[in-house]
Amino acid sequence: MLEAANGGATKTKIMYKVYLSYAQLKEYLSVLKENNLIEYIEGERVFKTTAKGLKFVSIYSQVDSLVSPLIPEIPK
Repeated sequence: MLEAANGGATKTKIMYKVYLSYAQLKEYLSVLKENNLIEYIEGERVFKTTAKGLKFVSIYSQVDSLVSPLIPEIPK
């Protein structure tokens, strides 16, 4: 969701980009706003990822790249 909102996005754009229902979207946006990872810009009527949110995404990506090779791939 943070990546989807980077640069500004409406609820609808975020919802479709991350494949969530509207109920899920509202719940997750609430948690992200409470933790200052995303903000709502009234004048533009969009959500934007905050600096703290961008830092979180960066750190998460680094951790993922370190952990992913350690997890065995599940056969299809």
